[in-house]
Amino acid sequence: MLRSATSADLDTIRRLRNQQANREVSITSHEISADEHAAWWAKASVDPARRVLMYERDGVTAGVVNFFDLEGSTAAWGFFLDADGLADRGETLPAWVEVMREATAYAFDELGVDLLTGEVLEHNTVVRQMNRRFRFTEGTPQTRYADGREVTVIPISLRRQDRRQGTK
Repeated sequence: MLRSATSADLDTIRRLRNQQANREVSITSHEISADEHAAWWAKASVDPARRVLMYERDGVTAGVVNFFDLEGSTAAWGFFLDADGLADRGETLPAWVEVMREATAYAFDELGVDLLTGEVLEHNTVVRQMNRRFRFTEGTPQTRYADGREVTVIPISLRRQDRRQGTK
C-alpha cells in the first residue's frame, strides 16, 4: 500500500535511505545527515511537483517512493526499500515487485502521467533486470561525479501504453 508521507515519517525515511544497500545503488552514496534530511523535507513536502509516498507491506513500513518533476503528462521517480528489514523477513523480492506495480499504477492512474522516467546506476544489474520486466526502456548512459566518485547513470522510461499491468 502507498500513502502520502508526513513529517512523522521523516526519521524512518532517513533511516531507510541511509541503509548501506540503498546508499550503494544511489547516485549520492554518503550518509544523509539529520540537517541535510530536514532541509530536503522542508522543500519536498511543499513542492507541488513532488509526491513522497510511504510503501507499507502488511502494515509495516517497507519503503519510500518519490515522484518528482511532475509536469503535465510526465514525471520522474525513484524508490528505496527497507533492505535490512525485508531481508530479515525473507520478503525482498515480493516487496520489490509489489512496490513497482503499485508505484507505476500510481503514476499512470493517480497522477495521470503518460511518461514515467527515472535513473539507474549501470552497475545495478538486478534493478535493471526488474525494470525490463516492467517494460522500462534504457537510454544512453551518462557519466556523472557525485560524492567524489564517477558513476555511470542510465536513464529509464516507461510510456503509459507500454506498461505491464497485473505483474505478480
